[in-house]
Amino acid sequence: MVRRPAWSWKLILAAATFVAMNYTYLTAMAKGSAANAIWLQCTAPVWVLSVGVFVFGERAIWRDWLLVAFAAAGVAVILHYESRGESLEAVLWGLASGVFYAGVVLSLRQLREMESAWIVALNHLATAIVLAPLALDGSYFPTGVQWPLLAGLGIVQMGLPYVLFARGLKTISGHEATGIGLLEPLLVPVWVYLAWGDKPAWWTLVGGGLILVGLTIKYVGAVAAAPRSSQLTK
Repeated sequence: MVRRPAWSWKLILAAATFVAMNYTYLTAMAKGSAANAIWLQCTAPVWVLSVGVFVFGERAIWRDWLLVAFAAAGVAVILHYESRGESLEAVLWGLASGVFYAGVVLSLRQLREMESAWIVALNHLATAIVLAPLALDGSYFPTGVQWPLLAGLGIVQMGLPYVLFARGLKTISGHEATGIGLLEPLLVPVWVYLAWGDKPAWWTLVGGGLILVGLTIKYVGAVAAAPRSSQLTK
């Protein structure tokens, strides 16, 4: 998919942040629960909005701050119950993954003039090179059908979504992109239930509901305000 490779020193920072995000997120999953890892990573919009507004001068309205508030409340509810019995180390790794995820979003925004596929390919290549020694240094090694399954995960679940995400960042702000991205952890319990029949805990539903409220206020309100804005300009 790469058509126009280009170079910038910002690519180094983007790749390093992407590698750190993957390492901290996977470590959080290994040392704790998957639910903890993904919801802790959802603290990213708070960091993205803060840096975008106070460092890069991006404009934020009251709906943006409500989205962050409801997202933070939802994550707090889930963390309060999910972190019981889990090691503090796993929680810290998860929070770190949220910080680095925010860094990835901000880096992609800074590189939005470059081809999305090129940035994504370079980030994943850097991740593969840096983490290969850790992945291959052990008794577990892919065999047989595991190879095409891993290839499918790399292309369909990792590569393509980041290409689409990077393209979306060309037209919307970083905190909007991460806000929409919160649909992923909201839907994860649904996919798990459909695949394996595991019912999400009540606190997951409550926390996810709070995040959904924030998304509804932000995006449904924006759509409702658009017709009024167009009428005023006429």
